[in-house]
Amino acid sequence: MQPNSYNDRYKEAGVDVTAGYRAVELMKTHVARTLTPGVLTGLGGFGGLFELDLTGINKPVLVSGTDGVGTKLKLAFIMDCHNTVGIDCVAMCVNDIVCSGAKPLFFLDYIAVGKNIPEKVAQIVAGVAEGCVQSGAALIGGETAEMPGFYPEDEYDLAGFAVGVVDRDRIVDGSRVAAGDVLIGLASSGVHSNGFSLVRKVLRPTIERLSTHSDELGCTLGEALLTPTKIYVKPVLAAMEAAPIKAVCHITGGGFYENLPRMLPPGMTARIERSKVDTPPIFGLIAHTGKISEQAMFSTFNMGIGMCIAVDARHCDTVLAALNAAGETATVIGEVISGDEGVVLC
Repeated sequence: MQPNSYNDRYKEAGVDVTAGYRAVELMKTHVARTLTPGVLTGLGGFGGLFELDLTGINKPVLVSGTDGVGTKLKLAFIMDCHNTVGIDCVAMCVNDIVCSGAKPLFFLDYIAVGKNIPEKVAQIVAGVAEGCVQSGAALIGGETAEMPGFYPEDEYDLAGFAVGVVDRDRIVDGSRVAAGDVLIGLASSGVHSNGFSLVRKVLRPTIERLSTHSDELGCTLGEALLTPTKIYVKPVLAAMEAAPIKAVCHITGGGFYENLPRMLPPGMTARIERSKVDTPPIFGLIAHTGKISEQAMFSTFNMGIGMCIAVDARHCDTVLAALNAAGETATVIGEVISGDEGVVLC
């Protein structure tokens, strides 16, 4: 704590600046795990400095993405489990920018709390740091805002953004996708961080329900739902080094029907074989409990496929091998056909 920074009147209003200083001290060890050679400053400055290494990049293009965790946080509040949602926050950003072929460079987070409990904030940041380690990004800064009267004391919101770089000549934009290209699906870890408003309405989670073991799920309902979003950055970048990739799609809110068309040029349709999509039991539980149609499920959730890659059929085996060697469960789930339907599930 800086000299003379303590303020009784501000604390009476609900903002404890000393708790903020303690939170920063507690998170420093987590942030240190993410440091990469480009980081020039530590925590405490007004801005995070990062030096670009442009070795091998002729025309550098910065790619950015921002997102939050959404109402999945409500389950974290109920379960009092805060060390994984940070992974979700990072994943939702870095998985987006890798779709363009960009390598993540750094990440910044924003945590808004009703009451700054340093130990809880440190848990959140621990998850953010883990997500950064998984994606190869440095956590170079962020902000924790204590906002009494705006958020309940035991709740918070979490958002962030990532910046990456790609050579302009290697940008992946889907423009070369053509009929006959193969669609490769990468398995998700579960619901990820989308559709939780529907999940909460259907399952009506309470601490008792979330803490109950399910033989069908092989864990408690809470564990299944709080499983963090898988980060695909390193396997996808490895696949891009192994063979030309035409398009990449991060399947988030809006499921298959909204996201797959985003990686296709006009006049192309994604034909998905339903039998090739290995759907985890949690989605069956949601659909059965809420009496939700298959079409509605596929237009809301990832249904077991967190990312989809379009490649020329000639390179399919090479890309599959690279993804599986990097630890992913990757399978062919369909192909690109001519048409304007966007997505056809058959």
